[in-house]
Amino acid sequence: MSEQQFIRSAAPTLAGLKTGSLFPYRFERKKDAMRELRQYNRRLMAKGLRLLPLRMTEDYAMLYLYRPGRLGADLRRREAADLLQEVGYPDCGEANCIRELRRRLSSQTDFPHEIGLFLSYPPEDVRAFMEHRDSGCKCIGCWKVYGDERAARIKFAQYEKCTLCYLRQHARGCPLEELTVTNKLEGETLC
Repeated sequence: MSEQQFIRSAAPTLAGLKTGSLFPYRFERKKDAMRELRQYNRRLMAKGLRLLPLRMTEDYAMLYLYRPGRLGADLRRREAADLLQEVGYPDCGEANCIRELRRRLSSQTDFPHEIGLFLSYPPEDVRAFMEHRDSGCKCIGCWKVYGDERAARIKFAQYEKCTLCYLRQHARGCPLEELTVTNKLEGETLC
C-alpha cells in the first residue's frame, strides 16, 4: 500500500481527530503484506498509533489504525460501555474489545455495527443505527446521523479538510511520521 493510499484512508486518525480508521488493503502475497504492516507499525508506534488487520484472507485485509489509549477511553464512556455489554462484549477493556471485534468479523455473516464505537462515531448514532437502520436518519456522511446533525456535519467537514490537507502536504514531500500527531491537544491541527 502506498503512503498516499494510507494517508487518504486514515488522515483524521493520523491527525488525532479520530480514535481509529478502518480501510481495505488488497495484496498479492500475505507474507509481503504482513511485512508491510509491521513496517508501518514500527514507524507509527512511537507516535502512539497501532495498525491491525481485523480480518484477513489470502489477498485482502480490513485494516484498523487506532490510538490505543484513546480507544480505551472511548470504550469506557458509559454509553459505549453499556452498548458493548448489551451486544455481548466481555468488558470495556481495549484489548478484550478488539479481540471480540476480530472474532465477530471472522465468524459472523452480519457486519458488527458496534464497530462505529471503535471509529469515534457517537454512541447515540451507533445505537440508533443498530435499532432503526434507515428510519429516522437525519444525514449521512462518515456514518448515519440520528442525533446531533450539526456537530456531525462539522466533523465530516473537518475530516474531509484534514484528508485533503494531508494529501497535499505529503505530495510536497512531508513524510508520514511528520504528518502524524503524537498527542493531540485540544484545537491543535497540522492544517
